[in-house]
Amino acid sequence: MNYRVEIIRSKRRSLGLEIREPGVLLVRAPKGLSERRIQKFLDEKELWIYENLEKVARSYEKREEKPRISQEDLRNLAKRAVEELPPVVEKYAKEMGVTYGRITIRHQKTRWGSCSSKGNLNFNCLLMLMPQEVRDYVIVHELAHRIEMNHSKDFWAIVEKYDSDYKTHRKWLKTEGLNLFVQ
Repeated sequence: MNYRVEIIRSKRRSLGLEIREPGVLLVRAPKGLSERRIQKFLDEKELWIYENLEKVARSYEKREEKPRISQEDLRNLAKRAVEELPPVVEKYAKEMGVTYGRITIRHQKTRWGSCSSKGNLNFNCLLMLMPQEVRDYVIVHELAHRIEMNHSKDFWAIVEKYDSDYKTHRKWLKTEGLNLFVQ
């Protein structure tokens, strides 16, 4: 299987792999790491790369078979999200003892949610197409960033405290959720 490798260098300490679309492997690497070390890492992860490139390709094929969501459907999903998500955010924010700023609902192509450093929350209107417990996981995940603005062990411990089954919900997003994104 042929694939393109894109390398993104940043202040991170470790190497990471991501496949967002068929045939594209994203490598996240520390700024000063040599090309040789990156290639060694890719060689070590060859099996994972091929398995996951195939998984993503199959997922995109399934997505192509599904009918597209119309603009009107997206507007209706956004309206529902504006009505239904803020009370759930408020409930979890109280439980978690955190505050937040503005809540914005959008149709994003690659994210389910995000939390800014100012505490503003963004959620994808496509959340309304998934099971409530998965939707709640996304909300808890973003609110956990109000305590830890990273994905450290401490962050995941916070998420787990409020969603003990978060690993299942996260897996659902990576498998079923990918099929919801509209191109």
